[in-house]
Amino acid sequence: MVAKRKMVITKDLTRDLINRIQSYVPDWDIIVGKDKKVWGPHIHEAEVTLGYKLELNDFSHLKWVQSTSAGINHFPTEQFKSNGIMLTSANGVHAYPISETIFAYMLGLTRKIHTYVKNQQSKTWHHSHMKLEIHEKTIGVIGVGAIGAETAKIAKAFGMKVLGVRHSGKPAEYVDEMYTPDQLDDLLPKCDYVVVTLPLTNETYQLFTAQQFKQMKSSAFFINIGRGNLVKEEDLILALQEGEIAGAGLDVFEKEPLGEDSPLWEMDNVIITPHTAGSTEYYDKRVVENIFIPNLKAYLEGEKPFINVVDYSKGY
Repeated sequence: MVAKRKMVITKDLTRDLINRIQSYVPDWDIIVGKDKKVWGPHIHEAEVTLGYKLELNDFSHLKWVQSTSAGINHFPTEQFKSNGIMLTSANGVHAYPISETIFAYMLGLTRKIHTYVKNQQSKTWHHSHMKLEIHEKTIGVIGVGAIGAETAKIAKAFGMKVLGVRHSGKPAEYVDEMYTPDQLDDLLPKCDYVVVTLPLTNETYQLFTAQQFKQMKSSAFFINIGRGNLVKEEDLILALQEGEIAGAGLDVFEKEPLGEDSPLWEMDNVIITPHTAGSTEYYDKRVVENIFIPNLKAYLEGEKPFINVVDYSKGY
């Protein structure tokens, strides 16, 4: 008897989504569950996996991994590359929720919403020196991918000037001026808001250090929803403490959870969220329907998945 082909999904998907996937592979065994006790015994026999976690030391069966995250740093990419395993990411799934979070930071910091929430808790009626507005300011989007493009689009509703950075330097809709990474220091002094949406690679590791914060306006706000290690955190803290920048909205940190001893917790000009910028009620649906199923259909037809294929040489 020929063994059934096997798929392991390390997430708790709804029955509807599981049935959608099963309809394309009716003869496969599909193992579904976030708990390692559910998928652990089957992972070494899986041909295809969908999920965030993958603990594996035998790559002989695995052919394709669909990540449920945009970042892929937690996967053993060197082993994938040497074993010819394809990896596809969840890029694009986060464009709506993360762009909404970006503007929540920007509007919150600009209109002092975080300050007023604290005042409300202490029943304090105080103006808190409210004066800034977001309209017609300049935003720098560092990393014009799906998230950056959606952010640029929304920025135009506020009449903002949009400066962008992308590796290719190619123009993009809603971006008024595009720069390449080596021109970052030319862009920063022009921005009232600097929004980082980059993946973490060898090239982007600690891209933002004291040098970059010194290039920014003292009235500028810094937003990071990419990865914590894009920033040298101690330099960011110093820049905030010394008034080199006006404030920050941060969803990601060098070490997570953020340590209780971090000065960032106590700063009045910082808004912190616990790596939840991409959280949305539609997350699993978009991963499965917009990325995984189209890729699965191609895979079953003997072709390679084509959506969000990771280039191991680039790291994303």
